[in-house]
Amino acid sequence: MASIEPVAERSLLDLTFASLEGVLVAAGLPAVHARALWRALHHDLAENLSGRADFVPPLRRWLHEAMGPAKAYELAFPTPVADIASADGLTRKFLLRLADGQTVETVLMAYDGRHTACLSTQAGCAMGCVFCATGQMGFVRHLTPGEIVAQVRHVQLAQRVAGKPGLRNLVLMGMGEPLHNYDSVMTALEIITDRRGLNLGPSKITISTVGVVPGILRLAAENQPYQLAVSLHGATEEERSALVPASRRWPLAELMAACRTYFAQTGRRIFFEWTLIAGVNDSVGHAARLADLLAGLDAHVNLIPLNPTGGFSGGPTQQAAAKAFQAVLKQAGFPSTIRQRRGIDVAAGCGQLRAEKSRRSAVTARG
Repeated sequence: MASIEPVAERSLLDLTFASLEGVLVAAGLPAVHARALWRALHHDLAENLSGRADFVPPLRRWLHEAMGPAKAYELAFPTPVADIASADGLTRKFLLRLADGQTVETVLMAYDGRHTACLSTQAGCAMGCVFCATGQMGFVRHLTPGEIVAQVRHVQLAQRVAGKPGLRNLVLMGMGEPLHNYDSVMTALEIITDRRGLNLGPSKITISTVGVVPGILRLAAENQPYQLAVSLHGATEEERSALVPASRRWPLAELMAACRTYFAQTGRRIFFEWTLIAGVNDSVGHAARLADLLAGLDAHVNLIPLNPTGGFSGGPTQQAAAKAFQAVLKQAGFPSTIRQRRGIDVAAGCGQLRAEKSRRSAVTARG
């Protein structure tokens, strides 16, 4: 068997099926052995690869060498720091510690007949949205493909242990900006949607962006099969820039041009996210300006009452104002959904649980 070239410790979870086949072939093994290893990792969700009867001796020897002292590959899983369920039993939030000590959040949400996981793609976030707990903490680093995949594995295993159905939907709306970590995200989604393993349908996966224009255009050019959600929060440059600093880099006009290019090239509906903040962006006038902005697009607007954070003084829009906002969109021909405020008691807004744990640690350290 060919020797293994030492590389920086790399998780087997980082590898797509084609990459895994290539690694085994380069080591002198038949490509067919990738199927058993892939199944163990992504179907059986194995956490220990030793002693498996479905592994032929050459594959066992390769794993022993690859994951031995040479450390060409590893199989590191995040360590649970917190696992909190909401009082209504519909939301479960996990805080997971990665190998370097960084923590990220993954949220499991139950709806009628389906379960959805909200994944993180970065530790922290560089976009700086003023009302977002993750944006308030700043950017630390990108997650690797394997660290994104590991979140799905963690949630699927939790569902199995609880005797509940597996995931049907994924949303990349947790900590971080997915299109700022484009290559790792696309690799992770290729792994997650592979039918031989985790097997989540591409049409059931939504990538949420604050408006990273190059990423949107790349999604369109590559015709990626996932749903696109764009966080707007303001329908004029002035209003949006006050909430979303990234709008200064990718102005609203440029963002909407990219959305129109995306729609023209893919024909897919775009979901627009609008966080409703009382007295800031929730009037019927704001709704009318939003409707004008979306004219000509196949668009669905998700209206999300604010999840308050310690670093932002705004509060959530009341139901009556949200309904009035929605009525304007309906009159203009745009479908919309007022999202339920989920998991408030478990700090389910992105970055809130990590921030809360960090504050507690700081208080404890001060004694």
